[in-house]
Amino acid sequence: MNAATPTPEVSVIVPARNEADCLADCLRSLVGQPGASYEVIVVDDHSTDGTRAIAESFSAPNLSQEIHTSNVPGSSYPAVRVITADVLPPGWSGKCNAALSGAKVAKGKWLLFTDADTRHSGDSIARALREAQEYGADMLSYSPKQEVASFAERALMPVIFAELATQYPPKAVSDPKSPVAAANGQYLLIKREVYDTVGGHAAVAMTILEDVALAKLVKRAGYKLRFRVSDAVTTRMYRSVPQMLEGWTKNLALLFPHAPSLAMLRTAEFALITGGALAALTAGLERKPSMAAAATAVAGSTWLFFLRRIRRAHFDWVSNALAIFGLPLFAVLLLNSDISHRRGSVRWKGREYSPGAKTGSSDGNAGLRSR
Repeated sequence: MNAATPTPEVSVIVPARNEADCLADCLRSLVGQPGASYEVIVVDDHSTDGTRAIAESFSAPNLSQEIHTSNVPGSSYPAVRVITADVLPPGWSGKCNAALSGAKVAKGKWLLFTDADTRHSGDSIARALREAQEYGADMLSYSPKQEVASFAERALMPVIFAELATQYPPKAVSDPKSPVAAANGQYLLIKREVYDTVGGHAAVAMTILEDVALAKLVKRAGYKLRFRVSDAVTTRMYRSVPQMLEGWTKNLALLFPHAPSLAMLRTAEFALITGGALAALTAGLERKPSMAAAATAVAGSTWLFFLRRIRRAHFDWVSNALAIFGLPLFAVLLLNSDISHRRGSVRWKGREYSPGAKTGSSDGNAGLRSR
């Protein structure tokens, strides 16, 4: 960027490790957006697939892909800048290292960290920037619209996101008087000066839930958070069942600090709904109306309470209907995640992390020993 080129308002930083399946869609949705001056930086986190080649295809000169800003007349930025993540330091999570590598070269007044599996609406960068400024937010994070395809995704994802909405209510997160803090690393916009003041990703480098940990630092330092569900960004978090199971095993015990208790509660909920329905059917066949009515009341009221909670997750009606089958899977994953963290071994994208022993806190600040 030469002296005649104005400083961009936003630096979009996309950490990417083995994201060849989705990176192109992400970058297509980011380049060429109107309404804000910005740059796009892809951080290749030592990928072993075609991730880097895909990223570089968006910066090739012969494509003439430029971002023309509507609010800075005559200015433009290269579509995508591709860099390699720094060598992973001992104890750091790969994503924190890649995010910080991007932040080091970023020029924007705001930093937008977004995942490679996201897709962005046509003017989402400008709209997010206006929203942050309108609400005086120092950090704005969106929980993207989640796309699901397989039966397992449709059953499990609404259950998890409903629990997240309960554990981290967006209204409480956005309230400066509330101690609740959270963010979604799939879309995290933060003022550069605030990022630097709290220490950025270097300050949370040894955490698995770097987004939640960073949000806690920002709020505790007296800065304002804004967090909400938004369809300005969509994502399909996991493209296979094994990947989904590995990903949630990594995160669930940190997101929900009382994992065994929650697993028991959701198992009991599943038993009341399905067991009550079966008991009602059996009693009906045996012509025991009083017993059938009582069982129906138990199953029906429990199911309605469950459905009301699931609707907070903002999934389609098919997924909401299938979510009942996600309850036992969620319980199993909670327990597996808790056991994995207590044993000190979780895996993600070909790297093994050894979190420190769980303390029962919700900070998500388990130490790491990456391998």
